[in-house]
Amino acid sequence: MGHTLLDVLHRSGNFIVVNKDCDCLINSNDPEKMDTVASKLCNTFPMLINPKLFHSFYFVHRLDYSCSGALCVALNKAACAAASRAFVNQQTIKYYLALVRGHVKENLMDIYNPIGKDDREHGIGTSNRMCVEGPHCVEPKQSHTRLLVLERGLYNGDPGTKVLLRLYTGRRHQLRVHCSHIGHTIIGDYTYSNRSDLSPPRMYLHSFRLVIPNDVERLEIQTPDPFTEEQLDGNWQAQELVHSLNEDTYQLVENWSEERR
Repeated sequence: MGHTLLDVLHRSGNFIVVNKDCDCLINSNDPEKMDTVASKLCNTFPMLINPKLFHSFYFVHRLDYSCSGALCVALNKAACAAASRAFVNQQTIKYYLALVRGHVKENLMDIYNPIGKDDREHGIGTSNRMCVEGPHCVEPKQSHTRLLVLERGLYNGDPGTKVLLRLYTGRRHQLRVHCSHIGHTIIGDYTYSNRSDLSPPRMYLHSFRLVIPNDVERLEIQTPDPFTEEQLDGNWQAQELVHSLNEDTYQLVENWSEERR
């Protein structure tokens, strides 16, 4: 099986930022799994492989297997340390796009529900499932997502909403869990739809905008929007435009909590 092409958004002497495909592993210890981000990087940039690293490159952060979008890879130890500090200190700015089931009523909202490991058995394909704080939630940790409605419309004839998600904390499956908790599961999310959402070709969650302030090289990366009517071959039909993707919208999201006080 051949490797799919690597979509490079940014390349410098310190970082490569790629537009990760959905349903793609970042790296793997299994030699049978060859179509990973790591293997694509090795094929595309063999001269940049670091032989001292098990996976050949410094992966600064992670994206879920099912999630597409901006993924930062460092090319040297100093760049990796600087970017990693930004993530640990929650200095990064991370925006995601998603299509969710149903029409979200509030145009802008915060979701603060703590997230932990779900200790219940859920069957094949739903391992490592997370949950919001409750009876079956193990060691829930403080979590914060901000949601802005961009469009309301129809996905294959059913109500759906296109949302911009601002990730403030980085819990496992945070956006998927928070969207499911408010009653608007991400379209195509097999795990958090209780294995019922099988028809879409992918889970519609995408790492759209990534800002990493650091003292080696500040990164501010934005991908193309993969969830337009054209990109989804008409399966998504916007009926109401609430907010456009522009700098005013980002400022609205960033300043919203201060305006509410």
